[in-house]
Amino acid sequence: MERNDKIVVLGEDVTYWGAVFGFTAGLFEKFGRDRIVDTPITEQTFMGMAVGMASVGMHPVVSLMFVDFLGAGFDQMYNHMAKNFYMSGEQFEMPITIVTAIGGGYGDSSQHSQVLYSLFAHLPGFKVVVPSNAYDAKGLTHTALRDRNPVVIFGHKLLTGMPFLPFEGEEENVPDYPYTIEFGKADIKREGSDITIISTALMLQRSLKAAELLQKEGISAEVIDPRTLVPLDRETLVKSAKKTGRVLIVDEDYMSYGMTGEIGFIIYQDAFKDLKEPIRRIAVPDVPIPFSQPLESTVIPSVRKIYEEAKSMVKL
Repeated sequence: MERNDKIVVLGEDVTYWGAVFGFTAGLFEKFGRDRIVDTPITEQTFMGMAVGMASVGMHPVVSLMFVDFLGAGFDQMYNHMAKNFYMSGEQFEMPITIVTAIGGGYGDSSQHSQVLYSLFAHLPGFKVVVPSNAYDAKGLTHTALRDRNPVVIFGHKLLTGMPFLPFEGEEENVPDYPYTIEFGKADIKREGSDITIISTALMLQRSLKAAELLQKEGISAEVIDPRTLVPLDRETLVKSAKKTGRVLIVDEDYMSYGMTGEIGFIIYQDAFKDLKEPIRRIAVPDVPIPFSQPLESTVIPSVRKIYEEAKSMVKL
């Protein structure tokens, strides 16, 4: 915001509260009410405001409190935000960054615990960013703020470090200076030779923990974070699949018509002859996220489930 005075933040409770999960903490005190704007609880209105602001050269950053609320503003997003640049013959850029909270695991039930990034990955016009750690989140956000068209950043609630949530990430020293991370470049978080595990956000952290357990069993797991689903780094995923011959894709989104199916097909298309085992997928079954803690922990992939599924794929 210091670099670009066209950036304006808007959304619910973005001033004093810093948005519900702290995404905008400290910005109101620094930039004031002209650039940090609280909106009414009406997603259709502030998504429409963002489209209009972008059309006249501003760069709105929209805080969508929970991804589950996207339905209330979806028409403005998929019919205008995602398409205006294309339909105007590139006359109207849509430099809009949307930051939203995803995921369950803390008892917030069916309407506040979904992931849903596959919806945006399905729609032409959006770039889809899913960071798994603080370092990547900052670098990818800087890249988003330089993009000329819509970017949606999906931040998992259990990786934000908020005091009322069961934090599952790793403490990191994030540089104070600005830096960017290129979209469409996956990151191999852990090198391995026996099996490739592909996952995002919280599932990436759980996959790394599962890989540690597998190592104790003599199984070397390569863990890959796509970082962005759109654009997707197909080359890195396929190369790893060819190297290990076994692929497990882990997702906290729903199983059907989602990330696991798309990435699985890409690998089958380009690495089929190199696979030693059929690709396997772990994701949320096609049911609403339960409120009950035992049921919620059953449907959301756990470290133990990832470990056991991966172990069963490697015949030592």
